[in-house]
Amino acid sequence: MKNKSILLLGFASLVIITASSFQLLDSKFKNHQIEKNVCKNAKFTKTDFESFLSDRENTNKPVIASLTNQGVLVNNSTKILAPNAKPNILLFIADDMTSIDCEPYGNKDVHTPNLTKLANEGLLFDNMNNATAMCGPTRQSLYTGLFPVKNGSYPNHAQVYDNIVSVVQHFKKIGYRVALIGKQHYAPMANFPFEYLGGRNSDNGEGKDVELADAEKWINKDTSKPYLLIVASNQPHGPWNRGDVKQYDASKISVAPYMVDTEETRESLIKYYAEITYMDSLVGKCTKMVDNQKNKDNTLFLFASEHGSSMPFAKWTCYNMGLKSAFIARWPKVIKPNTRTDILAQYIDVVPTLYEAAGGDPETLRGDKEGKIKLDGKSFYATFKGKSKEVREYVYGVHTTRGIKNGSDNYPVRSIQDHDYKLIWNLSYNEPFLSSGSQPKNKLYNSWLKAKNTTPKKAAHAKLYRNRPEFELYNIKKDVYELDNLADDKSLTSVKIKLVAELKNWMNDQGDKGIKTEAEALRHFKGDTLNWKTSGD
Repeated sequence: MKNKSILLLGFASLVIITASSFQLLDSKFKNHQIEKNVCKNAKFTKTDFESFLSDRENTNKPVIASLTNQGVLVNNSTKILAPNAKPNILLFIADDMTSIDCEPYGNKDVHTPNLTKLANEGLLFDNMNNATAMCGPTRQSLYTGLFPVKNGSYPNHAQVYDNIVSVVQHFKKIGYRVALIGKQHYAPMANFPFEYLGGRNSDNGEGKDVELADAEKWINKDTSKPYLLIVASNQPHGPWNRGDVKQYDASKISVAPYMVDTEETRESLIKYYAEITYMDSLVGKCTKMVDNQKNKDNTLFLFASEHGSSMPFAKWTCYNMGLKSAFIARWPKVIKPNTRTDILAQYIDVVPTLYEAAGGDPETLRGDKEGKIKLDGKSFYATFKGKSKEVREYVYGVHTTRGIKNGSDNYPVRSIQDHDYKLIWNLSYNEPFLSSGSQPKNKLYNSWLKAKNTTPKKAAHAKLYRNRPEFELYNIKKDVYELDNLADDKSLTSVKIKLVAELKNWMNDQGDKGIKTEAEALRHFKGDTLNWKTSGD
């Protein structure tokens, strides 16, 4: 311990007192025995105390504080750090929004003023990833901290195993109220016992799809406990029927390099962008709802874009446009505004991170009722505090066409990536990849295949969406849109071999047997509890 000293005023030890004064000559101190004594006597957590001290770092002034029955009284002012000051948490989830399609992630065409404001006030993640680009499995992996094959939510429209537990049980045990409003797409209900505040599992564009006033009423009805509220939007999932298309001009927008620039592409984009702008307005309503609360500074607000849109090379794939997620966190008490991090993270890491933010020990979490399954997720809570520490070496992806409308009977895909390279393994590469986006009747994709005013490279890339080699390898630092497959590059043979080996090790850990797992996948429907087959993919 370097130059860490404490002057106790009037008492030799805090172990035997419940109210005393003390002076911290260096407010950066973290791990002295005194900290344990303070936390023990005031009955608040190590995390709370560290947050209290970190707020005062670099002040070059002694910190005078007193332990009281109410908490820590700082400088004899009225500012009190209450015992167990757990944060309120609001998680807003978009639906089918490609990560790059908002202003904070570089798209200047789409209007997202509320996301821009959120990013300016918080922390933006440049390397957040899903485990799969399908709605049900994405949400159930997010809520359980387990990858889809392990928790049972594989393929699409499937439900977790009966013994799997979720974020709801974890947070109720530490004193939280837990609710969800909007899109569900989880099952069985007993495994996800949210207080459900209403909403829809799909949106026909008629009426109000989510009543956020009900969410605010729920927040205000009991302030004696902290809350975890999930707002699950239906936008911008197709059909694109919300928002004002007239605010966009199809002739003036840019078309991303992984797309083919056709009239159909531009017309699709402006409908999709209008719906993103509508979704952004819901984010704005939620931030106002939080800002109206007295404890807004101790409320963690999170935005997640889910997975990619239904455009080719996004949803239903393991490409970057499918698996990567826009992810923004605002927490005035803890997070430094207008910051970014590029740590590798996945949705399965969110539950343990939030649990640690709430003062819990994420290492104690288990994913099943029997308490035997450790979570796949790792806490990146330190990143909220400005310490961008890597929690994983790789991120992984899985996909199957089983359970999706108009999909191939059996087309499994697996992926792995680090900061430099992404490897994709197409296990049924001899067959065509079919989904709603690549079917011969799909108007948008057909326009890509038939486009005349395009380059040979883009034309070849468009064909790749339906017909793929066994392995694809991309330098994702240089090639973020994954346009140049380097799998046959001899200079990268060692990279390819290592990634394939690591991917197979992960599959083995997950109980993923590739083609055999695909053959058994449809058993997980178990009656299709929420009748998702009629509510779209």
